[in-house]
Amino acid sequence: MPFPTRLLLEGESVHVDLRPHWWFYIGPAAAGIPVLALGYGVLQLDGDTAQVAAYAYAGLVVAWLVWLGARLARWATTHFVVTSDRIVFRTGVLSKHGRDIPLERVNDITSNQTLFERMLGSGDLLIESAGERGQQTFSNIPHPDHVQQEIYRQMEGNATRAMSAGFRPSPGAPATQSVTEQISALADLRDRGAISETEFEAKKAELLKRL
Repeated sequence: MPFPTRLLLEGESVHVDLRPHWWFYIGPAAAGIPVLALGYGVLQLDGDTAQVAAYAYAGLVVAWLVWLGARLARWATTHFVVTSDRIVFRTGVLSKHGRDIPLERVNDITSNQTLFERMLGSGDLLIESAGERGQQTFSNIPHPDHVQQEIYRQMEGNATRAMSAGFRPSPGAPATQSVTEQISALADLRDRGAISETEFEAKKAELLKRL
């Protein structure tokens, strides 16, 4: 099930909608192998011992299925989403946990993959943002390096829209102060990697012409 459109802001579009990597299932999947092997051993028994073993095995299978079902439900209700305005993380079956990070508040993004994770195409994203929480790690992200680049692309697009709309001087505001604030905001975006040096210089020159 895709990320619900009712949770999007007006004019917001989804560019990445991910569920946890399939490695998320490794626990119950690995446990299923000895459970199946044990079932074969139970079938070889006979008499009263076979009946007792069958009841015990049935309880074990139920427990394993509950574990697998719980993991599936968690996977189905976990979303890591990159939109045109923010990074959204939602998880939880009954109780919901979520985190929204506006793109303009993102200071740094680091992708971490061990050699084994690179082989699997999985890894972690460490996102540093302005606010109380500071840094947050998101695990089991499929191809985190690709996701990191997409976030940077959306940050650049978000910054461009902000420069063309959000940084316009309000009526009655001093023009010099408004342009100064815009250049300062541009420099901050450049320092964070949201825009390139070339884009910064081009926009700066355009703003200076207004003085």
